[in-house]
Amino acid sequence: MTTVGPTSTTVGVEEPKPPAQPTRAGRDHVSFRDWMTGAALLLPTVVMVLAVALYPVLRSVWMSFRNTSPILREDNFVGVANYGQLLADEGFRNAWLNTLWFTAVSTLIETLLGLGFALVLNHPFRGRGWVRAVVLIPWAIPTVVTSRMFGFLLDGQSGVVNYLLLQVGLIDAPINFTGDVRFAMGTIIMADVWKTTPFMALLILAALQSVPPSLHESAAIDGASSWRRFLSITMPMIMPALLIASLLRALDAFRIFDLPYVLTGGGPADSTEVLSTLSYKTLFSGSQYGLGSATTVLMFLTEAAIAALFAIWIARRFKILEG
Repeated sequence: MTTVGPTSTTVGVEEPKPPAQPTRAGRDHVSFRDWMTGAALLLPTVVMVLAVALYPVLRSVWMSFRNTSPILREDNFVGVANYGQLLADEGFRNAWLNTLWFTAVSTLIETLLGLGFALVLNHPFRGRGWVRAVVLIPWAIPTVVTSRMFGFLLDGQSGVVNYLLLQVGLIDAPINFTGDVRFAMGTIIMADVWKTTPFMALLILAALQSVPPSLHESAAIDGASSWRRFLSITMPMIMPALLIASLLRALDAFRIFDLPYVLTGGGPADSTEVLSTLSYKTLFSGSQYGLGSATTVLMFLTEAAIAALFAIWIARRFKILEG
């Protein structure tokens, strides 16, 4: 090896060559091939989403602007007349208010009870795994089965609940829980709370388990009470998950159908009629496809508005929208 000149150029040793770069044509060819592969893999999913989700929505929107009835053999474009008829209809407004009331009350109760159950299940005790499994049983039971079960328990003539209340002297005569306008909606809310509270407890329990125990230990050493640690440590850390769980539950509650349909059929006197049961009766019992489609569209818009307001409030609450 010989070094020549002040620049210390090495003679006899070849400089390593940089790796050959692919030509533009090669890069384009590889990129196009990857794109085609990705498109081919995504195609079945896209087709299924369009067929199962998007097409029915667009079809319902289109039919909401038409007066379609196979019984009367009518099918003509009426514009927004269906929406005007619904907004002026007292039955629709009653179902809309019932749906909002059911959603608000059931979501609030289930969130509070779910938080309580989650706090209990988060503490170690003997048999905690079995208790967690048992708590989830109501959620695993099909809603139709839950409806029939509560129908038998709360029957006005031979229900177990009436029998027990009579035996302890709390009532003088049997109560028709599902046939009295004073109790029907409360009965449906109670059945939904019994079934869905475990779902909320499961979501909140997952959030509680993400809270570092060291924070509680440090606060306890500093003399903070259990209540103070709950308010200052636990609640702020689980609040995002708690609000998201409440949002998911509210959206699901707004679509309630099986409980009122099986338990009360929307009665008595339409006191438990909700938007889902109303649209079902309009579409399939009344064969008014245009009016029923308009009901579903208004139901979707209301649910979208609830989701948007909830999301904006959550974002502002946790300063997500601040630049």
